[in-house]
Amino acid sequence: MSIAVKDVEHVANLARLVLTDEEKEKFTGQLNAILKYAEKLNGLDTTGVEPTSHVLPLSNVMRDDVPAESLPIEKVLRNAPEAEDDQFKVPAVLE
Repeated sequence: MSIAVKDVEHVANLARLVLTDEEKEKFTGQLNAILKYAEKLNGLDTTGVEPTSHVLPLSNVMRDDVPAESLPIEKVLRNAPEAEDDQFKVPAVLE
């Protein structure tokens, strides 16, 4: 598989990038070099190797979810720059 200038132009268009002709040629060469290097992996004997997503076994260590009392609203709003009707008041983000 190889990358053509047309492919680089397509990806640049999707990313909303404007590339010069020199950059298109440069990136085409770089991407083809990456693909050529990745093709070396096809020559490896992977029989008996289990697919993995990580090299090391990972597990999430999380605390138990224990319900607890919430902070009183007065204490929560003490750090708010502005509050109104027991709520944080923030600038409008919609026009």
